[in-house]
Amino acid sequence: MRRVETPRHRRPSIPGAVLRDMFLGDNGLDVTQGELAGRLGISRQNFNAILNGKRAVTPLMALRLERVLGVDAQTWMNLQLAVDMYDVQYGPEAKQIARLKPLRAA
Repeated sequence: MRRVETPRHRRPSIPGAVLRDMFLGDNGLDVTQGELAGRLGISRQNFNAILNGKRAVTPLMALRLERVLGVDAQTWMNLQLAVDMYDVQYGPEAKQIARLKPLRAA
């Protein structure tokens, strides 16, 4: 299985930023948030929450994005996983996790 790499010096781009940069705006598909949300079968509010990183891309949403935008669902999941792993590795519980003792020496 391929490992998802996370940057060490900055938080990875959220899937919503990739959506915004690639599919909305001047260089995108010339659709609004509301139009794209409608194509995805979700509310504009839910789509906006994904764009702003307030809601994660779930496997179901990744499949919707794949169908509507043609970008593989695994790509969307990898983007979300990179953000989630970074948040855990550098979040408040990271020091507590670092103190856990493995069952066997590595």
